[in-house]
Amino acid sequence: MKRSASILMCLLAATAGFYAAQPGLNAVEDKTAIDRTREDFELMRLFAEAYEQIDLSYVNDVDRRDLVEAAIQGMATHLDPWSSYIAPRNVRQFDRYIDQEFGGVGIHVNASGSKLEIISVLPGSPAFRAGLKAGDEIVEVDGKSTKGLTHAALTEQMTGPSGRPVELGIVRADSTTTEQVKVVREIIQIPTIVGHQRNADQTWNYLLDNVHRTGYLRITHFAKNTPDDLRQTMDALIEADVKGIVLDLRSNPGGLLTAAIEIADMFLESGTIVSVKGRTVPERTWKAKQGMTFPDIPIAVLVNRYSASASEVLSAALQDNNRATVVGERTFGKGSVQTVLRLESGKSLLKLTTASYYRPSGLNIHRTDDLKPEDDWGVKPSEGHEHRMSHDEWQKWLTARDAIDYERPIPDVAFEDPHLADATAWLTNEITTRETPK
Repeated sequence: MKRSASILMCLLAATAGFYAAQPGLNAVEDKTAIDRTREDFELMRLFAEAYEQIDLSYVNDVDRRDLVEAAIQGMATHLDPWSSYIAPRNVRQFDRYIDQEFGGVGIHVNASGSKLEIISVLPGSPAFRAGLKAGDEIVEVDGKSTKGLTHAALTEQMTGPSGRPVELGIVRADSTTTEQVKVVREIIQIPTIVGHQRNADQTWNYLLDNVHRTGYLRITHFAKNTPDDLRQTMDALIEADVKGIVLDLRSNPGGLLTAAIEIADMFLESGTIVSVKGRTVPERTWKAKQGMTFPDIPIAVLVNRYSASASEVLSAALQDNNRATVVGERTFGKGSVQTVLRLESGKSLLKLTTASYYRPSGLNIHRTDDLKPEDDWGVKPSEGHEHRMSHDEWQKWLTARDAIDYERPIPDVAFEDPHLADATAWLTNEITTRETPK
C-alpha cells in the first residue's frame, strides 16, 4: 500500500497548501477548517484507493493520466451541462473556438438531459446548407453513438480542419428513424445581423413595412462584430426615417455577453442592463451610459423557446427598463457564466460555471433542474403577447425562414408568422398613436 499512501500524501499536500493560503481564522472558523480538512482526507483516501484498484486490477492496462482526466471531467459534468475539462490535446482547438477561428458546421447544441439537441443553426453555415434544423437530435457522429457524450466531447468531434467532412446521424423532431447527413466543415464567418427578405442584388432588406416605416433586424448570434454591424444597420434605417423596430432574437443561442451589453446600451439612456453574481465572484452590475443612444422609437423583441444566454440578457434589459415589448414564447433559461481556469500552467483547462446573470428586476435568468414552469426564470413575453407555436407552426416557420435565408424555393403553403404579426400590429398601433396630434 506504499503507492496508494504516496498518492494520498500528494493529494493531502495540495489540500494543506490550499488551507495554508487562506486568511487567518478565529477559533470557531479554525474548528470548521479542521473538520473540513479531516473530511477531505477521507475523500482523498477514497479516491486514491479507487485509483489504485483500477490501476492494479482492471482487466487491461490503463493510462493513469486518462483515469485522472476522466475523474476531473466527471466532476465537472456532474455539476451542469456547461462545465467541462479541456485536456492538453484540445486546448489549442478550444482557444480557436473562442476566437471564432475554427472549422465547424455552424450549430449550437443543448446537452441537458439525455439528448444532444440542436438549439439553432447559423444561417448560411454548412449545417444550414445540409438541411439541419433546430429540434434535430444528434445520435451519431461518424458512425459512433453519441449516447453519454458531453457537450464538450461533442464539440471536440464536430470541430476540425476546414474542408474535412463529418457524418451525423440525425433524428428529426417528427421522426424516430436515424437519417445520415454529411456536412463539410469550414471556417465559420457568418453575418450576425440579417433582414426579413433580400433585395434583387441579394443584399438584405431591413425595412419591413414601407407605409408605417417599420424596420426588422434579426440577430443570429452575438459575436465581436455584432454591435458594430447593428449600429451601422440602425444608422441606415434611421436615415431612412424608420418609425419602429422588430428585433428578432428567436433561436438565438447567445454568444458574447459584452456584445449583448453593448447593444442594450445603444437603446437605453439609463438604467441597469445586467448583473452577475456568484458564490466566489464579486457582484458586478452594468448600467446604460448616456450618449450614442438611438432615438426613442418603439421596439418589439421576438423570442422563443431556443432564445438563450446573451439574447435573454438583451431582451430582459429592454423589457425591465420598459424600452421594448417582448413577443413570442418563454426563453430557454440559460443564464450561467462560465469561467475558463487554466490548470498545469495552462496546459489544460477547466471551464467552470462560476456565476449567474440577473436581469435588472433582480430575477435570475438561469433555469435549474429544480425550477418549475410557474417559477421565475428566463424571459416571458409581455402580457398579452405570448404565443407558443404548435409543431405545425414551428415547421412552417423554419421552412419559411430557410427559404429567405438561403434563397430556397418559397413554400407553396402561405405561412403567417404569429409572432411577427403580433409585433407588427403592436408597432403599427404605437407608431400611429405617437403620430396622432394630441
